[in-house]
Amino acid sequence: MKSRSQELLDKSIAAMISAIEIYNKPDFLYRGETFAILAVNGWELLLKAKYLSINNNNIRSLYIYDKRKNKDGSTSKKQILRKTKSGNPITHSIESIAKKLFSKGDLEANLLKNLEALIEFRDNSVHFYNYSTKFNLIIQEIGAATLKNYVILYKLWFGKDLSKYNFYLMPLSFVSIDKISDVLILNTEEKNFFNFVDLLENGASASSEFGIALNVDVSFSRSKAKDAIRVALSNDSNAVPVILSEEQMQEKYPYDYDKLTKICRDRYSDFKVNMDYHNIRRKFEEDRGFAYIRYHNPRKPKKNSRTIFYSLNILNQFDHHYTRKDIEHGS
Repeated sequence: MKSRSQELLDKSIAAMISAIEIYNKPDFLYRGETFAILAVNGWELLLKAKYLSINNNNIRSLYIYDKRKNKDGSTSKKQILRKTKSGNPITHSIESIAKKLFSKGDLEANLLKNLEALIEFRDNSVHFYNYSTKFNLIIQEIGAATLKNYVILYKLWFGKDLSKYNFYLMPLSFVSIDKISDVLILNTEEKNFFNFVDLLENGASASSEFGIALNVDVSFSRSKAKDAIRVALSNDSNAVPVILSEEQMQEKYPYDYDKLTKICRDRYSDFKVNMDYHNIRRKFEEDRGFAYIRYHNPRKPKKNSRTIFYSLNILNQFDHHYTRKDIEHGS
């Protein structure tokens, strides 16, 4: 029998695939709006699956409770379950769960901002409408980023590769829409939305692997040259390396040994600085997804003259070995 968390994961993937399939239909006039509605649903189920998994699949962790008022007007310690009109429990919203996971260090800021942009677009679609053709561009940029983020986070959280599902949006170059003019007359609601997205993007971290909006530029060229330059996110030794600045490296790998150890003490109830901790930590130090080794003298790298910095991702690995305090307390 599947756990509740796994059931949510299955539904999450189904919702995201449905969003992509509808968006990529050649003649579907409500593609952007429908994509946003289904994509938000897919994200909400994914976040709730994660929240359930760190709360021992306790479904009550998703419910909203209110405190009862006593006859004298004071607040009772007893909590009552908030319910819908049909009597079913009301669960926390996607924004609430996302902020809870962000506060626990399970979500990056860029990813949270991408979700905010996607939800705002969804709300504009559901509660009113999106008029300007510029929305066709902005939902593709937000959508491309949200699919990339979804695939990365799913693998990071649950260890599953989603590449077999072909998570991509058909570029606007391939769908039938009119050419979008550089000069558009926007109403107040539309201006507010685009200003909101601009503010989110202005505060983005350039070094994060998660994006808020991605520009999609499609071009084709034919080349048989053996010395053609290749640039890719891969382990290909022939690919052109991308070098990050010192400031970007610090954003990507914010923890040194002392800070990581302190976070672990605060995060886990059964944590101890012993050989088990050192062995677990060292297992990930050679993986650039979890750690970065900075040698004090790069020309003469020595083990005793280096500093190791760790990324946020390593905490997800420690979660498999230690008990989180917030799970024990049922928060």
